[in-house]
Amino acid sequence: MATAMRRSVTALSQSARAPNSWPGRHRFHRALCSGAWQDGESETAVRDIVCIGAGSLDEVGSMLDRLNLAFSPALIRRVVDSCSDRSDSGRRLLRFLSWCRSKNPGGLEDGEHDRAIAVLARMGDLTAMRIAVGDGEKDGRRMTPETFTAVVEALVKAGKEDEAVRLFRGLERQKLLPQKGVGAGGEGIWSSSLAMVQALCMKGYAREAQGVVWHHKNELSVEPIVSIVERSLLHGWCVHGNAKEARRVLDAIKSSGCPLGLPSFNDFLNCVCHRNLKFNPSALVPEAMDILTEMRSCGVTPAASSFNILLSCLGRARRVKEAYRILYLMREGKEGCSPDWVSYYLVVKVLFLTGRIIRGRRLIDDMLENGVPPTAKFFHGLIGILCGTEEVDHALDMFKIMKSCQLVDTHTYDLLIEKLCRNGRFEIGKELWDDATKSGIVLGCSKDLLDPTKTEVFRPVCPAQGRATHNHKNVLK
Repeated sequence: MATAMRRSVTALSQSARAPNSWPGRHRFHRALCSGAWQDGESETAVRDIVCIGAGSLDEVGSMLDRLNLAFSPALIRRVVDSCSDRSDSGRRLLRFLSWCRSKNPGGLEDGEHDRAIAVLARMGDLTAMRIAVGDGEKDGRRMTPETFTAVVEALVKAGKEDEAVRLFRGLERQKLLPQKGVGAGGEGIWSSSLAMVQALCMKGYAREAQGVVWHHKNELSVEPIVSIVERSLLHGWCVHGNAKEARRVLDAIKSSGCPLGLPSFNDFLNCVCHRNLKFNPSALVPEAMDILTEMRSCGVTPAASSFNILLSCLGRARRVKEAYRILYLMREGKEGCSPDWVSYYLVVKVLFLTGRIIRGRRLIDDMLENGVPPTAKFFHGLIGILCGTEEVDHALDMFKIMKSCQLVDTHTYDLLIEKLCRNGRFEIGKELWDDATKSGIVLGCSKDLLDPTKTEVFRPVCPAQGRATHNHKNVLK
């Protein structure tokens, strides 16, 4: 029985890999039988084989051989662009490039090979990307700055920062690093090194980025490159969570006279607030206020996004009074900026989580009266919190406010209908379903939720009842 089943599975897999199973097989076989290609049919057949064709990788070359076509750089470019729309065609694209190199080494120009590497990097197929980059190094091909940036960012995002640095060093030794653009002037290396620094700092690898800066300090010590590098290092240390190094870089930027903007100060504020959230929540407000004062002394006006960083950390620490006071100062105009819907959401969220439902409702009413426009995400998040804390009636009241603002969406209907039905309130769930249907909203949840025979009702056990059951069991023992 097991042998027969294995044979059937093998037969199915072989039929799935057969050349006749891909969508363009009719065009392919018709052209082979007739011996002539119609207009555009050859390019379509190549795209079918490389991008969406069936069969193993070894069959890609044989199928392309049977086409008996002359591949021009323009055709290769269009095939590569077609593969960029499919995330599972990286290995077939790599085999296509290898086939082109074997048939006509000069036919695969640098531009097409460079474009293919960029496509593989965006796909996230690091193995295929490494092979293509290695082939380019053997052929002495030089990547464009855009492709080099895509490659190193793909490696850094995958947590392979050391490999990205090794690639950078290897290309530097072979003198294959991308050169400056026409408008930059000269032959410097700074465009590649700057891209390397920014890619590393983007994910918090500031120490590795500092090594790149140290090795290329001559190229990176001129304006405006030096200010970009220093701000990137500041961002990298902040993402890494090292507030001490971030403060050192921030002071160095201030002493050098380089301009500092709101994003740099927000990065540092976020780093300090998250450090205090972890080690010293009582210092959240004092140190954040010192940083905001420092921002003003440097000519940078704090925005709502700056205060939202502090409000988010205060909410996570459940420091309700301090969060409410910060929002109050913003509403009164004592902090130099007005709160946005995110500011209100962060404070109302912590109020709901700590059981202060009425106070949160009043704050929402004040927000609407002050003309702060909410969003669907604002209401959806609060309704989700109320459903999670079993405050379903308050969630329905919040949904009414959401409808009055004409911000209802599919996700909120799905959330409420499932919560109501799981709690056994099928009538209200049915009313919401009918209301969504009348409004022309396509729901994502199943209609089986409305059927009591198909939906399991969640029945929480009261703490007192749980203790009584436990005591009863002890008595029985």
